[in-house]
Amino acid sequence: MDGFFSPAPVRPDLSLAVESLFRRYDTWFRRVLRKRYGDMADDLAQEAYLRTAMHDAAGEVRHPKAFLMQVANNLAIDRLRRQRREEDQLIDGEAFQSSSTAASQEYELTLKQIVLALPPELRDVFVLSHINGLTHRESALQLGLTERTVKDRMRRASIRVAAAMRD
Repeated sequence: MDGFFSPAPVRPDLSLAVESLFRRYDTWFRRVLRKRYGDMADDLAQEAYLRTAMHDAAGEVRHPKAFLMQVANNLAIDRLRRQRREEDQLIDGEAFQSSSTAASQEYELTLKQIVLALPPELRDVFVLSHINGLTHRESALQLGLTERTVKDRMRRASIRVAAAMRD
């Protein structure tokens, strides 16, 4: 086995659902998406049609226009979150790569010591967010806290870490 899956079989009901949604709503749908999301509109529309069609073919969609918009909005939010995480990782990565290997190892060791010295409630939030890349909401769910508490602890932890790194 080469490690790749064979393509899923074509489902005629799904193809019909995509085609039906496209014919009924495409002009309106893409116009709205272009106004809201600009260059992402076409990609969002295609993905939203596919996801909505699965539910529509199963008879689960009562209001297709509203469902399409909600799916597209959720996709856009996910995409923007992913971009933010990637940008944050690039920024963090550039900070480590800009110095020599010895200096970057020293920097990492210092950062690790500073993070380990944080009070446990601040350290947990900082690690989940900066090291594991979780959002505030995901961290709150994992720690059993409110999102507001996570944001406050993250702010306090970031201030402490930044101050300690400057020293």
